[in-house]
Amino acid sequence: MPVIDIAEVAHLATPGTKLAGIDLGTKTIGLAISDARLAFAHPRPVIMRKKFSVDAQALLSEVQKEKVVGIVIGLPVNMDGSEGPRVQATRAFVRNMEKLTSLPFIYWDERLSTVAAERTLIEMDVSRRKREDRIDSAAAAFILQGALDRVRTLQA
Repeated sequence: MPVIDIAEVAHLATPGTKLAGIDLGTKTIGLAISDARLAFAHPRPVIMRKKFSVDAQALLSEVQKEKVVGIVIGLPVNMDGSEGPRVQATRAFVRNMEKLTSLPFIYWDERLSTVAAERTLIEMDVSRRKREDRIDSAAAAFILQGALDRVRTLQA
């Protein structure tokens, strides 16, 4: 399935379904999964990046296990709204994933998601070492939560 707009998710996400959120990094893939009511994003362990085929299989295994109906992926646009190399890499990742799954992808502006995730982990008094292990999944949860909030607004 192609990339879809967040407005289309409101029709796709029926009661009992889940969405996934990912924060695509160069070393890890942060992962979060919604609850079945599409109200809350829950961080999952990061996927350590190796090569695309291994990364894709690990990601697809997790989303199939959770019965996910769509994947929200953070789009790392620059603060001025321009698109740089990281956006191109994210779009290339999605193009390659589309060959392996029928799940739709939804791009979500992820500006400041990592900053917000780190602030939250600091407020929770998580040590620096543990923050490094959790930051990408926490950022994925922020990305997914933003999309979930928007879906609820569209469904109202």
